[in-house]
Amino acid sequence: MAPVAAPEKPEVKVETKPTGIEQKIQELETMRVQVKLGGGEDKIAKQHEAGKLTARERIARLADPDSFQEIGMFAKHRASLFGMAKKDIPADGVVTGVATIDGRLVHLASQDFTALGGAVGEVHADKIVEMMNLSLKTGSPFVIVNDSGGARIQEGIDALAGYGRIFYNNVMLSGTVPQISLICGPCAGGAVYSPALTDFIIQTKQAQMFITGPSVIKQVTGEVVTPDQLGGAAAHMTQSGNVHFVAENDEDAIYITRRILSFLPSNNLEDPPRLDFDGNLESDPAVNKIIPDDPKQAYDVRNVIAQLVDRGDLLEIQSGYAQNIVIGLARIAGCTVGVIANQPCVMAGVLDINASDKAARFIRFCNAFNIPLLTLADVPGFLPGVAQEYGGIIRHGAKMLFAYSAATVPKITVVLRKAYGGAYLAMCSRDLGADRVIAWPTAEIAVMGAEGAAEIVFRKEINEAEDKAAKRKELIEKYRSAFATPYVSAARRLVDDIIEPAETRRYLAMALDALHAKRELRPPKKHGLMPL
Repeated sequence: MAPVAAPEKPEVKVETKPTGIEQKIQELETMRVQVKLGGGEDKIAKQHEAGKLTARERIARLADPDSFQEIGMFAKHRASLFGMAKKDIPADGVVTGVATIDGRLVHLASQDFTALGGAVGEVHADKIVEMMNLSLKTGSPFVIVNDSGGARIQEGIDALAGYGRIFYNNVMLSGTVPQISLICGPCAGGAVYSPALTDFIIQTKQAQMFITGPSVIKQVTGEVVTPDQLGGAAAHMTQSGNVHFVAENDEDAIYITRRILSFLPSNNLEDPPRLDFDGNLESDPAVNKIIPDDPKQAYDVRNVIAQLVDRGDLLEIQSGYAQNIVIGLARIAGCTVGVIANQPCVMAGVLDINASDKAARFIRFCNAFNIPLLTLADVPGFLPGVAQEYGGIIRHGAKMLFAYSAATVPKITVVLRKAYGGAYLAMCSRDLGADRVIAWPTAEIAVMGAEGAAEIVFRKEINEAEDKAAKRKELIEKYRSAFATPYVSAARRLVDDIIEPAETRRYLAMALDALHAKRELRPPKKHGLMPL
């Protein structure tokens, strides 16, 4: 008879309660999930429907993978009036922390529109200020994403004081570490002044930025305007000049941010990152033919820039504003340079109020962060006219003179074609401290154009001639050959060399290498007084 198997012992399930620390860890994870949800799934969905990323999604795309360390996740406001005592605002409406971008340290703040509209209160502002202070301590760039309904009015003067602390620290960081503002949603009232105090503003086409909104303007002035017409990206790029880049969306704004940072040092005590370069320094001989034979014929200076910089790559800044001057960041033989160039195909490249402001600010930025300046001059003068004079072209034009003169970084100027009068000086002549000045054979350097000068110098001869037109043409050529050539300036050592255009790229690379260790002593003072 086969043996009978013993019955299996029934499994007894023993419920084990989590230990104290395990329970606390579970509570922590639950709280983290709740905070990361911001205002909740419904509000996140609305954010996405509006074509916008959430605060945390923006950081995740901006920072290197797994590099973001949040600071202040569980921060809470302490307001008690107007129903605030019972209101829970995850992370107090702003995500802050430290991360790396392309392996380099940055400090970040990203406003969370899903959490009470990203409204700025006392603690919200303090979190931003803390990141700014850490940027200063560590010598790392500060990046802030603006997407906020404005001041948290329930907190009254505490919210207003918070803005004041942000503005103050924007100024403390200015010229010490790069500051970049992304406008990815509403930015109104006093909130706009923080971006205005940073180095670069990138605005998406979904965002608006203004001091007073359309409804207030209608009440006060009777003017009717839409939010986009008043404070959209196109308005600020083409009209006000407040923004430096227009982005299609949040993703594009993040790409632009990473690209800007790739050209910049982390702080004012470092040199910009220099990329390894083993490419060709010879320009295409086609550059010899870019400048038209007719001195009055226009051309696009960006075609010249493309021939001079690595891979033809220029990160143009404020491309839609004051288009008669081109500014941007590029590299020559791996070295970051700031490019300032007159644009002959817009207003003949003349300098006016807006172009002077645009160039002067960029020059000062480059100087603050040790970026050499490359100036390409083809300028017929300052724009004449009553509107320009009444608008203050004297003081605005003087900003360029001030900025170039005050700059201690290497300064290299290439005179491409026309360089007349005070505008010649304003485009970083030898007398404004240029370390190298070179000219193309097409350069005309003079007090004014040959046509105008001949009318003044040879007025009597022209008036007394039987064939005034022929005499005028003869004397214009006489003046041009005597004065409006680069050889006169070279003879007086105001131009270092006259070179074939195709040689320019190699010349610039060698000059930048030689000037890398430039030192320049200045008189001790708190600061100069820039014309405003």
